Amino acid sequence: MITALAAYLALFLAAFLAATIVPAQSEAVLVGLILAGDQPLGTLLLVATLGNVLGSVVNWLLGRFIEHFRDRPWFPVAPDKLARVEAWYRRFGIWSLLLSWVPIIGDPLTVVAGVLRTPFLTFLVLVTIAKAGRYAVLAALTLGLM
Repeated sequence: MITALAAYLALFLAAFLAATIVPAQSEAVLVGLILAGDQPLGTLLLVATLGNVLGSVVNWLLGRFIEHFRDRPWFPVAPDKLARVEAWYRRFGIWSLLLSWVPIIGDPLTVVAGVLRTPFLTFLVLVTIAKAGRYAVLAALTLGLM
């Protein structure tokens, strides 16, 4: 029981951190746990998805509230760069959140969604579809189903 709990906790934390700006690799943890075969696949996918989505929610919240400080000299993004990212997001819209699983661009997309005040429920649904889909495909590839 403790071993299973430790496995789920490690997977959750790896998935959560991977969705934030902290460098982490949830895919390797998930694949290792799938190959070990000690936990049910559905539970592993649920835990990984939940951790990754919650990490993206943190990004959305950061974007939502850091925007109030954009006129401060210490703000981490130059106004022209922020304007370009906002224009890109407005051009492709909320559907770009389906790319939130993609390395390098996914995390900034979730922050920009907060900055641009994407409705939380819309954000949550699209990001959950993206993150769950990525983990499902990874599991299928790991098990040789694809």
